[in-house]
Amino acid sequence: MAIEYLGLSSIEGPLVVVDGVRGAAYGDIVRFRTNRSDQKVGQIITIEGEHALIQVFDSTTGMSLDNTHTHFTGKGMELGLGPDILGRTFNGIGQPIDGLGAIHAEVSRDVNGAPLNPVSRIYPRDYIETGFSAIDGLTTLIRGQKLPIFSGDGMPHNQLAAQIAKQAKLGDGVDGEFAVVFAAMGVKHDVADFFKRSFEESGAMEHVTMFVNTADDPVMERLITSRMALTTAEYLAYDLGKHVLVILTDMTSFCEALREVSNAKQEIPSRKGYPGYLYSELATIYERAGIVKGRQGSVTQIPILTMPNDDITHPIPDLTGYITEGQVVLDRSIEGKNIYPPINPLPSLSRLMKDGIGDGYTREDHDAVSNQLFAAYSQAIDARSLASVIGEEELSDLDKKYLAFGEAFEQEFIGQKQDENRTITDTLNLGWDLLRTFPRTELNRMDSQLLDKYYEDTTYSYKKDALDKDSKQDGED
Repeated sequence: MAIEYLGLSSIEGPLVVVDGVRGAAYGDIVRFRTNRSDQKVGQIITIEGEHALIQVFDSTTGMSLDNTHTHFTGKGMELGLGPDILGRTFNGIGQPIDGLGAIHAEVSRDVNGAPLNPVSRIYPRDYIETGFSAIDGLTTLIRGQKLPIFSGDGMPHNQLAAQIAKQAKLGDGVDGEFAVVFAAMGVKHDVADFFKRSFEESGAMEHVTMFVNTADDPVMERLITSRMALTTAEYLAYDLGKHVLVILTDMTSFCEALREVSNAKQEIPSRKGYPGYLYSELATIYERAGIVKGRQGSVTQIPILTMPNDDITHPIPDLTGYITEGQVVLDRSIEGKNIYPPINPLPSLSRLMKDGIGDGYTREDHDAVSNQLFAAYSQAIDARSLASVIGEEELSDLDKKYLAFGEAFEQEFIGQKQDENRTITDTLNLGWDLLRTFPRTELNRMDSQLLDKYYEDTTYSYKKDALDKDSKQDGED
């Protein structure tokens, strides 16, 4: 039940204190109205007796103890949703910012989501094709999975996120419509403009819903943005039956905002000054991915976070790794070689990959090719270390082959153009092209049947396919 209008007791920056509050609850939405008819929105972040501490989603400029009326709604933040939400852009609290007017809402949902019985979850199986060989071939994204990308300041995670949103599609044999929900938190205005322009110019915007919270927007809004995006994704998936990919960038901004609000509430800090409930807050976001029994759609998550000082043991990537099912790690040394995307496959991992690849999903040789590429690249790194000590001339012929493989693997398999979209077949054939540089006896991670079929038959060749396409194009010209 809504509470009558009350005046303010004090204003301290973005925080407002109201006394004499009865019946309100933590997380309830509060609306403020000034004598100038300005309206602002806030959320209760602390309740002590009849005292309520409220974080305002906007500047408190123009608000005073004399001119502001406070209305407690008695309910949490809700988002109005309808089928026309696709192709639209909103701010962090769900207000349209694309000039196309309000959404015709058919339903209204609490942004914190509804509790989900773990028994009703279906184990993820089918893959999502991102168009990147380093992801599709080595750390395959499975529909219903949560697979974060660990990046660092200044690395091209924004370009990677935009390209995944444009290129991602359902794997072969999966029916249903595909949609993307993209949430940008704490980004600069030029980055927000880059995302919008990228989606519009590629024509992908018609199946994308964007939520944008810029760096100069209120901190409290940053905490709501990811929940707005996931509430939208759940509606598209479980009400409209779509398969939804949610991209959240940058989760570090979310955690920094959480720390700032925690400090304002004078809570006891934990590791690196973050609140002790950082793990549970991240879990309430990440665990909203999955496939639900009896529902046609699915929600898949790619959270992106920048590791402070490139430290993978920092609390944010550390706790994220506990909750999610693997990680894709961007490496600064690979980026230094002008390779895009600079994905380091060795620390990267997809825990659900093994159950969503192979015969009936991707191709029968996928698991073996992935294992053999991992093993060969690992030995290439060892050969580099040895060469740095004794010199490349002193290496054995086999070590020199691994050294050459490592360079080719980084440049040709990991590296792609920013508009290049490879199919899973392209990726696997390219893997065979690289593995054929070794003697057959060196490929000890594969059984003889796969070697008989793929190693000897050069029709499974990405480079040959590319040459054939070029020759055909030249002939048509």
